[in-house]
Amino acid sequence: MRARLGRPDLARWAHLADVPVAEEGSALRVTWLGVSTVHVTDGTSSLLTDGFFSRPNLLKVGLGRFAPDAARIDEALLLADVDRLDAVLPVHTHYDHVMDSATVALRTAAVVVGGSSTAQVARGHGLPESRIVTATPGEPMTFGSLEVTLVEGTHCPPDRYPGVVEAPVPRRTGVRAYRCGEAWSTLVRHLPSGRRLLVQGSAGCVPGALEGHSAEVAYLGVGQLGVQDEAYTQTYWDETVGRVGAERVVVVHHDDFFRPLTAPMRALPYAGDDLGVTMERLSRYAERDGVRISFPTLWQRSDPWLER
Repeated sequence: MRARLGRPDLARWAHLADVPVAEEGSALRVTWLGVSTVHVTDGTSSLLTDGFFSRPNLLKVGLGRFAPDAARIDEALLLADVDRLDAVLPVHTHYDHVMDSATVALRTAAVVVGGSSTAQVARGHGLPESRIVTATPGEPMTFGSLEVTLVEGTHCPPDRYPGVVEAPVPRRTGVRAYRCGEAWSTLVRHLPSGRRLLVQGSAGCVPGALEGHSAEVAYLGVGQLGVQDEAYTQTYWDETVGRVGAERVVVVHHDDFFRPLTAPMRALPYAGDDLGVTMERLSRYAERDGVRISFPTLWQRSDPWLER
């Protein structure tokens, strides 16, 4: 069968870019910064999932070695108005999630938090041991006014680079050095307001893993979801959105991450995913369950708990 050429047009879902802009009195603000990079802050405490800003092109990733791009990282942090973070939390250790995490932490006085694979990447990228936190799955951690719980999950198939990272990863290396490691569901609770957020960076789940957890809002990774069968997609929705009782879903990890963040946003090509299939299915589930489904707006500080 010939591979389908082209890619979905994101303009098809422009009407779903309806996450409310944060107001002056918003208790918690959330900003999407491409792929599964999500900034969460109340103005005092801040955390960031992934922090992937280098976004090397396909040729570099496929054929060569690459390293964090300091200029792109600094530009993204400036555009996002992020100068200090309490924690950077990669959702797993493929390069398009963890590659820049240690560099971002070094620039923002943050710790990097994750499993043993995340720790090995951070070590290889020059982060001091005192700023590497190895999480215990299911155990809450507190960063200022934000409580974070990492629940172990799995990567969406196919996982092209499975396994754990067993040794420090040098800053300049190839894609194969970035094994998946632990894949996390990241649960955030804002202690003063009680607001809860799920960041599900990869479209994989372990049935029952999120039992007993709740979140009003879910930032839901959909990368590669469009090439799965209906049963897989249904289970993924039920075990993430349904399990935590989310009332709003914001779709992430749908963008072509081989392009810089400052270039016009495009969907992943049909060669690797089909966002149209994903959205047709998720829209049905959302209507059935009374869930509002949205697309994020890049760089926008949003309050997904607000009604519009």
